[in-house]
Amino acid sequence: MRENWTERLRNGLVALVAVIMAAGLFLASQGRQAGSNLEALAQEATPWEQAQANGKPSLVEFYADWCTTCRAMAPLLANLKKEFADQVNFVMLNVDNPKWLPELSRYRVNGIPHFLFLDRQGEVLGSAIGEQPLPILRANVLALATGQPLQLTHAGPVSVLEQGGPVLPNQPDPRSHG
Repeated sequence: MRENWTERLRNGLVALVAVIMAAGLFLASQGRQAGSNLEALAQEATPWEQAQANGKPSLVEFYADWCTTCRAMAPLLANLKKEFADQVNFVMLNVDNPKWLPELSRYRVNGIPHFLFLDRQGEVLGSAIGEQPLPILRANVLALATGQPLQLTHAGPVSVLEQGGPVLPNQPDPRSHG
């Protein structure tokens, strides 16, 4: 009888460990999917050069892979892109890529996500910095698509850019916050 009880206890512990490990794997995969949403969105974004030449207005997001706010907003932007992709360019510029230093400086990006709303000629109509509620972001993208004035912008939580990195000659470092 004692062996039967010991065997049941051991089997119960093995089952409990298996359930805990399965839950851990599930939670870990959810974290990876959140990151891959941002990566997928960036890969599917309209290239900057194409957006400047195709005559459509653009929503430009300055982002970074390590930015938790950028990651959290990726699903919202993916939904907006599905809805407005025919009318608006969705451009994503990674602030960690030195290729975008001229744009970081030109648009004075010092926190991310940093959104620019550009008209058909590439002129800035407005900007928003930080986490944006979906209704405000959607209203601004709709206004951009239809040529209407932008709605009020909203400043939400941001990820501050780190100091350092490559700097343009005779230009302040866009990450210096100065």
